[in-house]
Order: sequence, then structure tokens, then C-alpha cells
Amino acid sequence: MGAEYVNQSAGCRLCTIAREAQGESADGLADETHDHINSAVCEGMATTVTAAHRSIWSCLYDSMHAAQEPKSKLKFVTLDKESNMSTLWQREEFLRICSKEELAEKAQDIEVTILVKKSQETRYNLNPGSFFVKHFWGRRPDGDAINEALKIVYILEVRWSTDKDEGFLEVKDAEANENHKSIISALEVVASEWAF
Repeated sequence: MGAEYVNQSAGCRLCTIAREAQGESADGLADETHDHINSAVCEGMATTVTAAHRSIWSCLYDSMHAAQEPKSKLKFVTLDKESNMSTLWQREEFLRICSKEELAEKAQDIEVTILVKKSQETRYNLNPGSFFVKHFWGRRPDGDAINEALKIVYILEVRWSTDKDEGFLEVKDAEANENHKSIISALEVVASEWAF
């Protein structure tokens, strides 16, 4: 099944409006499909889509926390907001897993194997030596939970999609896993007694 076009003209109208408002060229825009305008990739919808994502995530996170058994050892770490990896590794419970230095070393080995996105090339070209470590510490899962008693860290990610396509759940699960591959892979190396 092909893309469902909203507008058959060249380029997304919402992206065109957003770029023109910033005084930028409207050349090379993505096609205006339902999937495009329902994603943060659409420059005209990015703020709205991101706000909707955060609102949905907040409700889901609050519900998971509220449903937690009183005796549970599971601790939701980022209830109030997303935290990047650097912020998480300033917390005692994460420093008990491994040091920031150990994690940075392994993370860089993994980050260098991940293709640099076109939108990040300028930052990479400014300082290729430190780009990968900074990129790792800037990674921002939607949420995190830790069970120190069982030595499990949950990296939580909300992915939303249309459910009309067969296999949508597997596709979104694979996207989330790919998004956090460097976090999980580095942690599995430096803290093999933990599960992630």
C-alpha cells in the first residue's frame, strides 16, 4: 500500500508555510502525506505533534506509576520530565550501576558505528572527536525506571503509529530499539550483571 497523499502538489504546504515564515527556501520539501503531517518531521506540525506526544506520555507514565504496587522496588526516575543520559548519570542509583567514565568509553565505541544523520553533520564536522560522546550523553529516552533489587533498568519509549498496517507494532518496537541501541549496548558491556 502506497502513501496516502493529502496534497498532490510538490512539497508539504505546512512545511512551506513554516519555512517561509523563517525566511527560508521551500525547496526539497517532503511530500504531504498523512504519515508526514502526523509526525514531528513536518516542520509545520512539529510543535503540535511534540506537545501531543508529551501529553500522551505524561498520562501513560502517571498511570503506570499510580498502578504500581506499594511493595514494588521499581522506581520511576523521570516522573516530571525527560532526562538526557548525562543527567541520569548524575543520580546515585545510576552511578551504582557503573561510572560515567566507563559508560562514556563503551558508548563512544558504539556511537561511531551509527550513521551521522544529515541534520547533525554540521555539529559532527565542527568536532568529530567529541561528537559521539556528546551525542550519547544527549540521548533522551521518554522515561526511565529502575529496580535496584532485581538489577533491571527500563528505558521507556512511546511510539505512536497508525494501526492499519500489518506489523505496525513490530515496526515501532524496532524503531524504539534502534533509537536506544547505543544506550542498551554500552550498558550491557559495562554492567553485564544488570538487565536493560
